[in-house]
This record gives sequence, structure tokens and C-alpha cells, in this order.
Amino acid sequence: MTRAFVALGGNLGDTRAALRKALDALDALPHTRLVAYSRFYRTPPWGLREQPTFLNAAAELETGLAPHALLDALLEIERGAGRVRDGERWGPRTLDLDLLYMEGAAVDDERLTLPHPRIAERAFVLLPLADLAPGLELPGQGRVEALLAAIDGSGCTVDP
Repeated sequence: MTRAFVALGGNLGDTRAALRKALDALDALPHTRLVAYSRFYRTPPWGLREQPTFLNAAAELETGLAPHALLDALLEIERGAGRVRDGERWGPRTLDLDLLYMEGAAVDDERLTLPHPRIAERAFVLLPLADLAPGLELPGQGRVEALLAAIDGSGCTVDP
């Protein structure tokens, strides 16, 4: 079993329900167990600013799936939540699942890069990830807690 971290987010529809359903779907994946999940965070949009705020979280998994198999499972969960990938980056979405990190996996191909290359830039990823693993060392990037301390997380709030 391999430890993996997934970012969850959305800003269309009932995002809290979509994230909770996605957490259940992650726990139901074959050879996979949901170990923990973070608090939910209300965060400003990234990239395209003229859209609703996001609700974000992170999940820690133990999985026997290979990186690309886990990615495919995440994409299927997104489709089940009504996510349509139309090529627009950073636009509104019902559900977004990003594979952030898998212990021992270094991947860099046209479909997947691990660890996720932009973790260090994004408070909406680092805040929930720090709830789960503040001391996690991301190869080539640093420790989660240090990365979080180096960016501006203002505008991000815990969603009760």
C-alpha cells in the first residue's frame, strides 16, 4: 500500500455535498482506503477571477493502485459529479480532483506529473494538505509547512 494525497475542490452547485460524495468515492476505490481528510476551506478563485469562490479540501489515501490507475479513478469520480473537461483552465467546476503526491512515485509524462508541480504556489492546496501532513517532504519542493509559510493564504478561510 502506498500513501497518496489528493486535492479536492469545486465551486458550482452544492460543493460541500460534492466534496463529501467524492470522499466516499475515494474510500470505495478498489485497493484503496481513505485515511483522513482535511477541514474544508473557502478560497478565492485561481487564474480566472470572475467566478464563485471555491470550497477545497485534501484527502490522504492508502492505495494499492498505480499512479495512472489512481488518476483514471479520480477522473471517473469527477465525471460522476458532472465535471466536464472542456479545455478551459481554472474555470468553474462541479468537482476537481488532483493527485498531488504518492510516496515513492516520480512521474512526468503527458498525463501526470508527481509530485504535482504547482503545489508550492497554491494556498488552496497547501492549507488542507498542512492539516494532514505538515511535515511531508515534497521532492524538489520542500516541506508542506515551509511552503505554506512562504505564500499568502489571506482570503482563505475554514468553512465550518
